[in-house]
Amino acid sequence: MSEDLLQTALDDDTAEAPAETPSSGRPSYVPEKFWDPVLGELRVDALLKSYRELERRLSQRFQPPGDDAPEEERLRFRRALGVPDAPEDYGIEAKHPLAGPCPVVNARLHEAGFTPPQAQLVYDLAAERMGPLIAEATAQFEAERQLDRLRAHFGGDDRFRRIAAQMAAWGRASLPAPVFQALSTTYEGVVALHQMMGSDEPAMPRSTEAPAAADEAELRAMMRDPRYWRAREPAFVNRVTEGFRRLVGG
Repeated sequence: MSEDLLQTALDDDTAEAPAETPSSGRPSYVPEKFWDPVLGELRVDALLKSYRELERRLSQRFQPPGDDAPEEERLRFRRALGVPDAPEDYGIEAKHPLAGPCPVVNARLHEAGFTPPQAQLVYDLAAERMGPLIAEATAQFEAERQLDRLRAHFGGDDRFRRIAAQMAAWGRASLPAPVFQALSTTYEGVVALHQMMGSDEPAMPRSTEAPAAADEAELRAMMRDPRYWRAREPAFVNRVTEGFRRLVGG
């Protein structure tokens, strides 16, 4: 055998040497308060007592202070969680024009101990879930308002119903479907449609001479603009109406 058995034995003896112990026999890794020098063993009762105290302190550290706790302690706990000192410090980023930061809401969130990410999530959910509902309700309200204007313009509900049926029949027979649909969605468009029908303008070819796709697409995009369907800015609405009027040769 070529292996040095003596050296191997010495190496093994070095690797497995026990930790040095004090003269009392206590291992160096055992704190003195947990060692019984008389019995030469661990003081299990002291070890358990120390563990329970540590556990109690840790649990208290992560519990919110009570209502009767000093304000400084409550503020320190909130700061540790990431709650800002004031509602104005949330720095909300609005994802929808109708779901922007609200001082009243921010005050309620701050009182409840919301962190900035949690407060931002509240506004994000409002924009995600309420935005489409608000837009739909706004569109319905605007449609009803424009219907009221049309009823007044044509002399009452009954007369407008009769004229509306005539315009619908004339428009479907004389205009390309996208143009007729676009004109039928606004007060200005319906009035323009009635004028076109009253002037007995020649029917517009529905296929070979349809309006340019780019122009029509641009006008339909403008109709989706809030300035058209929500704010009803007169200049913007007139641009859309006149654009369709030019497309049909009116």
